[in-house]
Amino acid sequence: MPSVDAPGTPAWRPHLLPHLEGETEAPELLRLEGLGAEALGGEREVLVALPPAPVRPGRRFPVVYMHDGQNLFDPETSYAGDWGVGGTLAHYARRGRYAIVVAVYNGRERRIEEYGPFADPVRGGGGGDHYLDFVAGTLKPLIDASFPTLPGREFTVIAGSSMGGLLSLYAHFRRPEVFGACGALSPSLWFADGAIHDYISRASAVGGRIYLDVGTEEGEEELADARRLRDLLLDRGYRLGMNLRYVEDAGADHHESWWGPRLRDALPFLLGS
Repeated sequence: MPSVDAPGTPAWRPHLLPHLEGETEAPELLRLEGLGAEALGGEREVLVALPPAPVRPGRRFPVVYMHDGQNLFDPETSYAGDWGVGGTLAHYARRGRYAIVVAVYNGRERRIEEYGPFADPVRGGGGGDHYLDFVAGTLKPLIDASFPTLPGREFTVIAGSSMGGLLSLYAHFRRPEVFGACGALSPSLWFADGAIHDYISRASAVGGRIYLDVGTEEGEEELADARRLRDLLLDRGYRLGMNLRYVEDAGADHHESWWGPRLRDALPFLLGS
């Protein structure tokens, strides 16, 4: 772990979660406030979850980059309940499976702009490439230099829900040299008149792993969009049970309380383990 006070190094600070205290397999959480994000025109807050310190010496770990970071670990910062990612990482640590999770806080009022890969004439968006420039060009090099990562694309996942799920799909095809797997939980496939479908149909083949899901109570159009994308990915050469996993969660709607448990189930597939 980098020194939190060393001159010229980022000021990573411990981020304690009371509900994980006493959990010996809980991740070590570090928080960085005010990371320069030139591509986004400002600064960004980042939370990093590391495997427990006793297992880290001499080992390197895959990395999952996730959006809407304030909703992932901490109920005090979440918008509508957190995903319980800390508990998920502890669950797998007890089974000898480890990963680093990098949770990037969203830009609040700029969220749609940054997470939208395409411009929607009503809702905005179109700044997705700038956001990916920040993640791939600023954040990832910092994480790889500061922590024991496996930096190759095959060990690098990008994941999120709703608009973050849409952005993750886009990132997988737009920046395949960086992201070898993506998790798209209830992605906003409708955004910009469903432009993601045409984009993926025209994109170069990139391989890697894709996890895609939807709740059956999210709406008929959302369910139809997810099935359409599943079929498009199959046409592009992905194979269910191999490099594509598709889930329809019966009774689930569009909410953090469903995404957290589905991420726990999806994580081994995303990590290729």
